[in-house]
Amino acid sequence: MRLKPGRPDLTRYADRFAVPSADDGLGVTFLGVSTLLLDDGESAVMTDGFFSRPPLTKVGLGRIAPDPARIDAALDRTGASRLAAVLPVHTHYDHALDSAAVADRTGALLVGGESAANLGRGAGLSEERLRVVASGDSLRLGGFDVTWVESHHCPPDRFPGAITRPVVPPTRTKAYRCGEAWSLVVRHTSGRTALVQGSAGHVAGALAGHRADVAYLGVGQLGLQDEGYLRAYWAETVETVGATVVVLIHWDDFFRPLDAPLRALPYAGDDLDVTMRVFAGLAADQSVVLRFPTLWQREDPWALLS
Repeated sequence: MRLKPGRPDLTRYADRFAVPSADDGLGVTFLGVSTLLLDDGESAVMTDGFFSRPPLTKVGLGRIAPDPARIDAALDRTGASRLAAVLPVHTHYDHALDSAAVADRTGALLVGGESAANLGRGAGLSEERLRVVASGDSLRLGGFDVTWVESHHCPPDRFPGAITRPVVPPTRTKAYRCGEAWSLVVRHTSGRTALVQGSAGHVAGALAGHRADVAYLGVGQLGLQDEGYLRAYWAETVETVGATVVVLIHWDDFFRPLDAPLRALPYAGDDLDVTMRVFAGLAADQSVVLRFPTLWQREDPWALLS
């Protein structure tokens, strides 16, 4: 089979980059891949915290490590000097390479499974800064109640399995195994709710009984699956939690730094056009608002609720 050249043109979806700006109160800032800063002006949590974004040549052939300059630049730009917690959705490098470094810089807890804890240990975080959770556990983190629900990585998972010992960078990319994959259900003290689904996988029925008005839905690799998989993924996430606003994440080419314009992953690694064809139809049929977030912008997706 010949690989399709090029990559999707994001200008085709320009009208969907339209999440309202957040003023006071709760806001969400998209920072590439599945990194989201959720803050209410008094407390904040961040998923993943991946800012280093090493180039493909280093990921494939070399050793990778957090880039302090890129991490500091991103945190400075967002004003995220203090965080209650950093929450990796799983422990592949494009999610968790920088999680411990971000937690260290912001005084945050690093919360996840044993795999995430081993990344923290390898980075020198004390045990007091680590929280190991299991599916169904909930924690109050500042103004946020977060519940961890077991999930799966979207196939194929190139580095499956758990991280069973501390990882000390620089190291090969394969050291960042998937570990525990999570759906994060977030409830703010304002009553606003969100699902953060960092990877386009799911466990059938796992989210039953959970509710969220807004779903931040990871779509990386989703366009390479058959249509039945896409529809099942939507049903197990968006339909199950009752979300009426969906914001798509994990569609950007994470081999480019954040100071370059975002572009979609190439067709060799994903096909965002396929995902959009299926999801746009589902959203229209179910009266769901479907949007993309804008990098660096503090946004209020709940303003889109009907």
